Amino acid sequence: MKEPKEKKKGTEAAAGAGGEGLFASCKFSDLGLHPVLCQHLQDKMGFECPTQIQAQAIPVVVSGRHVLVNAATGTGKTIVYLAPVVHLLQMYEPRVQRSDGTFALVLVPTRELCMQVHGVLQKLLHRFHWIVPGYIMGGENRGKEKARLRKGISILVATPGRLLDHLKNTSSFNYTNLRWIVFDEADRILELGFGKAVEDILDFLGSRQADHVCKQYMNTQSAKFSRQNLLLSATLNDKVNHLANISLENPVMIGMDCKKDSAVPLKLSLGDAVSSASVVGGDLEGVGALSIQPTENYNLPSQLVQRYVKVSCGSRLVVLLSVLRFLFERDTYQKIVVFFSTCDAVDFHYSLLNKFKWSHNLQPEANQEQKFVSCRSFHLHGNMEHEDRRKAFHEFTSEKSALLLCTDVAARGLDFPKVRSIIQYDSPGEASEYVHRVGRTARLGEKGEALLFLQPVEIDYLHDLQHHGVILKEYPLQKIIDSFSMHGQKHHYKKLISLETHPWVLFLQRTLETFIWTEFKLKKLANDAFCSWVRAYAAHRGELKRIFMVKKLHLGHVARSFGLKDQPSLVGRSHQIESKKRKRDQKKAISFKRRRSS
Repeated sequence: MKEPKEKKKGTEAAAGAGGEGLFASCKFSDLGLHPVLCQHLQDKMGFECPTQIQAQAIPVVVSGRHVLVNAATGTGKTIVYLAPVVHLLQMYEPRVQRSDGTFALVLVPTRELCMQVHGVLQKLLHRFHWIVPGYIMGGENRGKEKARLRKGISILVATPGRLLDHLKNTSSFNYTNLRWIVFDEADRILELGFGKAVEDILDFLGSRQADHVCKQYMNTQSAKFSRQNLLLSATLNDKVNHLANISLENPVMIGMDCKKDSAVPLKLSLGDAVSSASVVGGDLEGVGALSIQPTENYNLPSQLVQRYVKVSCGSRLVVLLSVLRFLFERDTYQKIVVFFSTCDAVDFHYSLLNKFKWSHNLQPEANQEQKFVSCRSFHLHGNMEHEDRRKAFHEFTSEKSALLLCTDVAARGLDFPKVRSIIQYDSPGEASEYVHRVGRTARLGEKGEALLFLQPVEIDYLHDLQHHGVILKEYPLQKIIDSFSMHGQKHHYKKLISLETHPWVLFLQRTLETFIWTEFKLKKLANDAFCSWVRAYAAHRGELKRIFMVKKLHLGHVARSFGLKDQPSLVGRSHQIESKKRKRDQKKAISFKRRRSS
């Protein structure tokens, strides 16, 4: 959580901007929340005042209406649903007990976000100890989860697959008093392929729009309340539109006006109109169907500095390491997140950064060796063991100066404190994914920087981002490269010199290739990363295929971007073995036929 002083500054800035900034001019107590909860938010959690989106949404959620929240990343959407749920639960008389089972379900797309939301919930419930928080997610011990569900969890945070598993197979899971279902980062839940699981969950709980209140729910202590569903998403698309239509009844849409550059609040009831980009339809009984604009402008924090760097494929690795070293030399105490397209690429770069050491003068002298990028490094991706993912998440969160190398598993909802820079080393693909990645910085009014790597043949991707209102400026790469010294001396180069022939780039590339060639395990990681990167590059869909074309790649240069002197074979080892076996069998068969004929 942010420091109270920073929040206070944000409040003053918002007030100075005429109320159009990130923070609202009111207090949490003005939103109808319990005084004890408001005091706890301010004193213990550091929230001086609500953000604009919190100020708009919390009173609506407290009123009991179904809500669709569409807001930019880093605007405090977690508090939008947790604070009202805690407020309403603490009002129950008699007090809720563990034996009453689950009252609120929060569905999230990833394990890391599950742990983060549960952590915020634990802090929020510090003054309301009788309300029990809990979580269930893939990778955890299912037996232990079953025991916790048997005892009772008042507010449950879950990933869709594991929740559906327990709904089907854990008979002691008591959800007869369920009142709230929250879909956090709904677009990511659907992108990860949980659409069918979510529909099954809604059917299981009787929460599809057509049968809004399930039969088993009617005879409980909360039967006087109707079931309330909340859907939160930073971007809107057809899949989110479908989920909203089957899960929300006459919802209020709360979001930001995408037609203006400034953050202007928008709050409309679906009964009258859904949003500035919607129509009222009649395909569902009593509900106007949500409709999303085909071209959506994305709202990003005004304090976020967005840039791109154009670099040829063969020089990518040198440029990445040089930029990282420059950023940490400029400011030692900061956090940087670097996004890659594949798990193998994360593993290779993580291993390289931890093993590659130079002297202070950037000469490989053993007596003065230190890491090329002098900070603690972490990695995070979906193929890691659950405990390793948990450890990396918590340790990077607690560090003051650190580097995180990750895939898009860290692109949604995660609130890493004090992240200063986001580097997208591999293209995010869809423009919406770009928005989620850069959303890990410049959160809640803090400053942030975002850097996107593009090859010359990929430069048209900037037009795709501009189509969504995202404009990037070019990064001053030449100055950074010129700032590095060789053999303890800095040299001044002519401006006409190309990046590929720059002495520093050539020198560091040769050194990296020599180092990787001598490290067997690192070379194996580089080979695997090369193959998976090419496969991922070929997997771009739709209009993006026109920009990211494998045919335009020079695979020898791609190999250099992984520090390899030679281009690895794109045929997998298993295929090679199978091919050799098949040829050997064919030779044996031919030889056998010849012997028989003779």
